[in-house]
Amino acid sequence: MVVRRKVAVVGVALSDCGRVDDVTPYALHAQAARRALADAGLDRSLVDGFASAGLGTLAPVEVAAYLGLRPTWVDSTSVGGSTWEVMAAHAADAVAAGHARAVLLAYGSTARADVRAGRRTGTLSFGSRGPAQFEVPYGHTLIAKYAMAARRHMIEYGTTIEQLAQVAVQARANAALNPEAMFRTPVTVDEVAAGPMIADPFTKLHCCVRSDGGAAVLLVAQEYVRDCRTRPVWVLGSGEAVSHAAMSEWPDFTVSPAAVSGRLAFARAGVRPSEIDLAELYDAFTYMTLVTLEDLGFCAKGEGGAFVGEDRLRVRGGALPVNTDGGGLSAQHPGMRGLFLLVEAVRQLRGECGERQVRRADGSLPRLAVASGTGGWFCSSGTVVLGAE
Repeated sequence: MVVRRKVAVVGVALSDCGRVDDVTPYALHAQAARRALADAGLDRSLVDGFASAGLGTLAPVEVAAYLGLRPTWVDSTSVGGSTWEVMAAHAADAVAAGHARAVLLAYGSTARADVRAGRRTGTLSFGSRGPAQFEVPYGHTLIAKYAMAARRHMIEYGTTIEQLAQVAVQARANAALNPEAMFRTPVTVDEVAAGPMIADPFTKLHCCVRSDGGAAVLLVAQEYVRDCRTRPVWVLGSGEAVSHAAMSEWPDFTVSPAAVSGRLAFARAGVRPSEIDLAELYDAFTYMTLVTLEDLGFCAKGEGGAFVGEDRLRVRGGALPVNTDGGGLSAQHPGMRGLFLLVEAVRQLRGECGERQVRRADGSLPRLAVASGTGGWFCSSGTVVLGAE
């Protein structure tokens, strides 16, 4: 007999974020994990599942040992920025099937501090083996791949650089309401345009910040919800998809794998994009927000420029608040930021976000949220639909 239990997120937390020069990535994992357990009001002895990626040679083994956990279910899926939405989907499936009772997802990175200390360079390289060997000789960097995709969208649909800049402007407006955001001073479209060019058409403010930080999320089976101190946020549906390994294999630069993962997640949750109250989307670059909105079905393909250009993404007054904490463009981005999307979505559904709290038209708290992560150079996507009671 197959066991199918409802699954809830009952604990979420961030570690210290932004500029953190005096701790290790392991310590950030531990800080976020402790805070998430405290948020839920549960003891770590309940945790029998653990998922982590991005640290050490054997990420879930090494980090679990550091945290004093001995899990009987583990996941080390690593698909870039979409890792955490994909892991959350795997964890929810495991709990629903009875393979685990409580799964902890944890991440921590000192990406900014490492560059400052000379422990790594500022340029991320995925190496030159496998499919990458056919592109590396041409010298285009990770950011250049996103820039190429953005330029294709501009050519195909008439999307303007000013419309892309609006994504950065509205993310900063949301960050201004978040006391934990790294950058809170409002910016204008002109200021975004006037910044130093990084990869045409992206200037500096079209690109995410570099920060330190960690996050943790705790998912449990429905029978443990009554023991928690927080309001449960239910995992309603999820989807995952991969696309291409090399840019030359990408059929259409204007379509991301979120077009598949989103369709699956909404269908499995039994909801429509029009019912979603807020969206937390991976935004290493402004184009990612725009194209993900299209691919999730919030607007038609090619209409993303007009959609974001009408102040829809703002917490205050926006028809669809997006990246309500300021996103990777302004709040924090310590590497694989997907777990931060889940933390913010849960906090919003629980009504814990203070000045940046999203409200429905009738003043009530939001009921439905979507978190969608993107990995590599639009190579992978994970989408999770969450609902409050």
